Amino acid sequence: MTAAGSDAAGDLPPSAQPTIRVLIVDDHVLYRRGLDMVLGLEADLTVVGEAGDGLEALELVERLQPDVVVMDVRMPRCNGIDAAAAIRQAAPATRVLMLTTSDDEQDLYGSIRAGVNGYLLKDVPAEEVVAGIRAVHRGQSLISPTLASALLTEFAALSRRSDQAADSSPSRLTDRELDVLRGVARGLSNRDIARELFIAENTVKNHVRNILEKLGLRSRIEAAMYAGRHRLVDHQTP
Repeated sequence: MTAAGSDAAGDLPPSAQPTIRVLIVDDHVLYRRGLDMVLGLEADLTVVGEAGDGLEALELVERLQPDVVVMDVRMPRCNGIDAAAAIRQAAPATRVLMLTTSDDEQDLYGSIRAGVNGYLLKDVPAEEVVAGIRAVHRGQSLISPTLASALLTEFAALSRRSDQAADSSPSRLTDRELDVLRGVARGLSNRDIARELFIAENTVKNHVRNILEKLGLRSRIEAAMYAGRHRLVDHQTP
C-alpha cells in the first residue's frame, strides 16, 4: 500500500485515537456484512451504516456525516465514481476509499478525477483495508502498489502521446465535438454533458469516440490534456 502525508495522530495506537465513523457501500450484501464484522473488531472504527448503491450512499452521507466512506466502484443505479463526486460536493470533510475488484485503468482514473482519497483492490488483506481507512482519515492518499506502478507508467505514456497529438488541429472537430471536448476537460460525465447540451447520452459517447479517433488520443484524460494545451477549456464553474 502506497501512502503520502501524515500527522501526529498517526503516532498514537488505534485505541487512543478518536473513533472513525465508517459508511460501507457495496451492492453485495454478504461482502458488506463481512466487512462490517472485520471493522467491528477495531476499537477505533465504528460502522454507522451500509448502502447498496451510490444514490443510497449519498443520502446516508448527508444524514450521517461519516468520516470515511468505503465504497465499491461498479454498482447499480449510481456507480461509485459518480457517487464520490457527489459526496465531495455534499460533504467535503468526508473521505472516500474505493475498495473494488476493478483494476481497470479507466475506473482508477475516473475515481481520481472524482476526488477519492484512496483506491484499493478487494484482494488485499483485511489489515490493509483497516490501515487504509485510518490513513485516508488522517489525510493521506493511497493506492494499491500494483496500480501505482501502472498509473506512473500510463501517465508517462500519456504525456508522450499528448505531445505527439499536439500538432492535431482542433479545426478537425465539429462545433458539437468541441462542445463535448470542453465538457470532458471540465471533468463532466457523459450524462452531465448530455444534460448541458440537451442531447442524448449515447450521442455524447459517439462524439467522445469520434474526438479520440480524430485527434489520435486514447482516453478522456488525454482529451482533457489536449483541450488544456489548445486553450479550449472554459474555466467557469459548470
